[in-house]
Amino acid sequence: MDKKSRKFLFDYLNNSSPTGFETSGQKLWLDYLKPYIDDYISDAYGSVAGIINPGKKYKVVIEAHADEISWFVKYITDDGYLYVARNGGSDHMIAPSMRVNIATEKGIVKGIFGWPAIHVRTGEKEITPNTDNIFIDIGCSKKEDVEKLGIHVGSVAVFEDELMELNERYYTGRALDNRIGGFMIAEVARKIREQKKSLPFSLYIVNAVQEEIGLRGAEMISRKIRPDVAIITDVCHDTSSPLYDKKKQGDQRCGNGPVLTYGPAVQNNLLKMIIQLADKHKIPFQRAAASRSTGTDTESFAYSGEGVPSALISLPLKYMHTTVETVSKKDIEQVIDLMYHFVVNLKAGHDFRYIK
Repeated sequence: MDKKSRKFLFDYLNNSSPTGFETSGQKLWLDYLKPYIDDYISDAYGSVAGIINPGKKYKVVIEAHADEISWFVKYITDDGYLYVARNGGSDHMIAPSMRVNIATEKGIVKGIFGWPAIHVRTGEKEITPNTDNIFIDIGCSKKEDVEKLGIHVGSVAVFEDELMELNERYYTGRALDNRIGGFMIAEVARKIREQKKSLPFSLYIVNAVQEEIGLRGAEMISRKIRPDVAIITDVCHDTSSPLYDKKKQGDQRCGNGPVLTYGPAVQNNLLKMIIQLADKHKIPFQRAAASRSTGTDTESFAYSGEGVPSALISLPLKYMHTTVETVSKKDIEQVIDLMYHFVVNLKAGHDFRYIK
């Protein structure tokens, strides 16, 4: 990874983009992408698609989602404490003692998830964190002081943790789910431009919003683009770390390559093509099975319009929905390479139907 890519990665991952409030991250992402695309579109809720070779009849999508989990302020006490509700799959168990940034029209307000000491909360019945008892302390003693800072019901709080390297082999931080995907699809666009590849179709590099609350951004932008084929990238669980049940959750590991998923929304002829390209270019990959839904934007694209051949290329990730989400540097490069080889080898008009 060169200095330009590394700077973008750290700037993009350290920026806050909570679900429903992704604008700053989308602008940062688009600014990086602009030198490598010919045009772009956006929609009313903030999903963005950079376009290479616009105007062609055949349209191809590579996609990631831009949003991260966070907390909504739902109640402010007379003593100035903030009680919260989830915005996406935020984990109440890890909240105590975490620092947060609360976005207001006046700027960022710092806060902490307070929690009583171990020797006063343990006994016959230990107090454990839940969504009814976790709270944020911003150093105010009155509700009026909170409001003067610009905080109100509906303000959004994001955990404060920055990206770091772990043992020179991994990246660790919050929001790798799934802004690391946004990074990877941007790098695919960059590679296409720098390698001077000419595409016979329009390529849409899509960064969709609101995945964490039900794949909503992809649902909207897929209807706008109406693609002929879509490759989705997201993260999946590394199940090699403690407390995972491989019999139930499969066996995927950081460092062993991209994960290719089998499931009803995954078009098998498209998946077969991706596997053949992985084999041809000696890109290691892992397999996973989804019994009903992948839980990713794959479903939103696959089932949009009259049906769009779609596949999922996942990046194994440890400790999902925490502030220490961890991915392998090697896996990142291999996901980028696999998407790149798919795009530059695909022929315009390729028909993925089973019965012709």
